[in-house]
Amino acid sequence: MVTGVAPFHMHVPDEVLDDLRRRLLSTRWPEKAPVDDWSQGVPLDYLREMCHYWATAYDWRARERALNRFEQFMTTIDGLNVHFIHARSPSPNALPLVITHGWPGSVAEFHKVIEPLRDPAAFGDDPADAFDVICPSLPGFGFSGKPAETGWGVERIAAAWCELMGRLGYRRFGAQGGDWGAMVATKLGEAHPGKLIGIHLNMPLAPPEPGDDNDPGEAERIAVAARRHYDQFESGYSTEQSTRPQTIGYSLTDSPAGQAAWILEKFRNWTDCDGHPENVLSRDELLDNVTLYWVTASAASSARLYWESFRKVRFGVVAVPTGVAAFPKEIIKTTPRWVARRYHLVRWTDMPRGGHFAALEQPELFVADVRGFFRELR
Repeated sequence: MVTGVAPFHMHVPDEVLDDLRRRLLSTRWPEKAPVDDWSQGVPLDYLREMCHYWATAYDWRARERALNRFEQFMTTIDGLNVHFIHARSPSPNALPLVITHGWPGSVAEFHKVIEPLRDPAAFGDDPADAFDVICPSLPGFGFSGKPAETGWGVERIAAAWCELMGRLGYRRFGAQGGDWGAMVATKLGEAHPGKLIGIHLNMPLAPPEPGDDNDPGEAERIAVAARRHYDQFESGYSTEQSTRPQTIGYSLTDSPAGQAAWILEKFRNWTDCDGHPENVLSRDELLDNVTLYWVTASAASSARLYWESFRKVRFGVVAVPTGVAAFPKEIIKTTPRWVARRYHLVRWTDMPRGGHFAALEQPELFVADVRGFFRELR
């Protein structure tokens, strides 16, 4: 267990990578689906091609070096090791910003946005928009510790992030997130408002309420239809992970092909990719994320966050200033009217393109909106 704050570098042992290749090359494949699209899941031909590339051409060591260009640390909070990136800005007036990923994401999601947020002047932009960027790995994800006791839900994570930011010397800070990161940022704004300058979300928690369908506008109709589609066709993974995370964890931890299929399906369905994930993300970027789950054996521990938080966490009203970047292919849609009932909404941006993994898919749009929101709060 780490005490204090200790430097950390990603380094996966050679034997783990050798075992990964062996397992990939000896995968026992099912038959091909009787459809030619993704309606029954990841097509066999595509997954076989991806796994062959993963085993024979993908270079984790190069990707590891790329991620290690960011300063990383490990610290122990509430008995659990927490891994985090801490990219300090050269600007003395930088605003501290904690950015939290979700599932099936990781800190690798932010590799395109950390530098522009940290050092805008290096990109020809206003140095007054600089941030100290902190990207923790959620408990049970990546290189953070795996909770050995129950109770590590969203509330406890938000409290841990407050402890982390205080430990780094930040009395007040901003928070950003999508997916589980949006839930953590929301809980930070609700439960710890004195420490939050504001929160920026790309998937706010604001469902419709009874009576909203009496006279819905176009935005409400679109949001309701998207939620209905998600519930009917996209939510099976969350039902499994929120009820039986240990059961699904056995197969995903034993089979890299299974782990890849479980995650790649979401990157195809949840990105603004016109039907194929590699239209918006590189093959290496997709595998970076899958590999982080595999080498840390975090299938079960990451799924457990659903069991800890689904149907358990309760949210009140968030009084701190809130900004929303609404990407058109987000899986769970909402509207400004719904959001304003639960948050102190001061900025809403309808994005022209992008989906669930906003920082990875559309880094320029993401960075511009984060800067624009916090510019008014500094």
